[in-house]
Amino acid sequence: QGQLEESGGGLVQAGDSLKLSCRASGWSFSGQAFSTYIVGWFRLAGGKDREFVAVTSWLGDNSEYADSVKGRFTITRDNTKNMVYPQMNSLNTEDTATYFCAARADVNVVTKPSEYEYWGQGTQVTVSS
Repeated sequence: QGQLEESGGGLVQAGDSLKLSCRASGWSFSGQAFSTYIVGWFRLAGGKDREFVAVTSWLGDNSEYADSVKGRFTITRDNTKNMVYPQMNSLNTEDTATYFCAARADVNVVTKPSEYEYWGQGTQVTVSS
């Protein structure tokens, strides 16, 4: 089956920017190209449920963002490298969380985490003031 790996997390100050990466592998053996999967980003912070952040669909040429990150976060995708990059700007302390990428075979964007089949292990982002 396909696998996902996140990277790029770390400790930054409020107002700084950070670019995360999600690397996908194994889709050739799964019998379906990575480009046919939507890729979502979710985050988990202490005392909160898993929260939707953003999702992108290559086939649907569509992306959606949570209101809390709209205008600050942007997702780009390189299907030739099976990579997805969330560019996170103007970070604040409320963005502190473990960030996960997830994949689902779909053309339509989905924001519910239980609908995703593939998950990475997460990367920690800590924003200090």
